[in-house]
Order: sequence, then C-alpha cells, then structure tokens
Amino acid sequence: MIAIAETQSSRIKSKLTYEKFVSLRLTEGRYEFINGDVVKVVNTRQHEDVVAFAYKKFDQEIDRLNLDLVIRQNVSIRTVVNSDKQSRVPDLSVIDREFWKSNPSDYSPLQKPIQLAVEVTSTNWDDDYIDKFSEYQSLGIPEYWIIDYLAIASREFLGNPKIPTVFVNLLDESGKYKTTKFTGDDKIISRTFPELDLTASQILNI
Repeated sequence: MIAIAETQSSRIKSKLTYEKFVSLRLTEGRYEFINGDVVKVVNTRQHEDVVAFAYKKFDQEIDRLNLDLVIRQNVSIRTVVNSDKQSRVPDLSVIDREFWKSNPSDYSPLQKPIQLAVEVTSTNWDDDYIDKFSEYQSLGIPEYWIIDYLAIASREFLGNPKIPTVFVNLLDESGKYKTTKFTGDDKIISRTFPELDLTASQILNI
C-alpha cells in the first residue's frame, strides 16, 4: 500500500524582491521564490526514493550514450508569472553540459531553459499540474515530467478510477505542451532520452 506523502512548505521571509532573494544565496536546503515569499520545501523519504530512482536511470543513460547533459537536484530556475520573477527548483533538472559549466561559481537561478524538468507530485499537486506546467511552458523547457506515484491529483487529470501516472509534456512547434500519460507497463517515451528503457510501473512502484 502506498502511503500519502506530505510536502511541507514553511515561509521564512515575506514579500521580498526577486533580486533580494537571489542575494540571500540560500544553499542549505531547497527553497523556491513564489509571489514574493521564500518557501522551504521538505519532502518525505518515499518522495526522495522516487527522485533517486529517476536520477539513477537518467544518469545511466547519459553515461551510456555519452550525452552532453548533466543531471542535478536543487537547481533553481527563473520563471515569470505576470511579469513577476519567480524561482522554482524542480525535483530533477537535466541541463546542457556546456551551459552548466559555463559559470561554475554562479549562485543565481538559471535563466536559460533547461532540457528536462521532473516534478514528483505530493499533496500540493496543483502546483505541479497547473502553476509549474504554465511556468515551464512559458519558459520554453522542452520536456516536463510529472510523476504522480500517489495518484493524488484530481480526476480531471488522472481519470476515473485514479491510478498512479507519469505525464510527459513535450513542447510542440507553437510552444505549447502536448501531454502523454503513461501507466502500468507502458514504456515511457522521452524526447531527451529516446532510447530510455523504463516503464511507468518501474518508477511508480518505488
């Protein structure tokens, strides 16, 4: 039986500017900057196990094919909502290697779109399905995964009955995400990792 994970967010500052947030250089822990607030995110062990499994699979594929990519956790990326700058930290970020290494001493959030963002859904599921979906699409991130191993989102997204699902969102020529759902023994199709040998059940049943 899968236990429902809880992602806790605690607001540690209030109504800062984006520039002030960047100057804080918060490197201990995971922090996002949303609507003028700095939000610390803490995940359950099961959530982190899912992230670790995906990390391992992606890293193996990068090594196997000698891809010019790196995979990282706790990387901030700048997004924009209604002209307001925000900072998001995907559970996993797959980034062009040359771009990542171009400024190794920089603390500030990345402003160039990363190649692939992964979010593992917790109790604040609407953040991943709605807010980050819109922000990552607007930023131009080519591929965005939502791993809903808890089947916690609404039936609008998961259908009825609700079952654990991996959503792969790919930017089309018009800059809009086209979404494909993967469940059970479906083999996940990735634009970033076209030879990836991974089924939905392998990552959803961690």
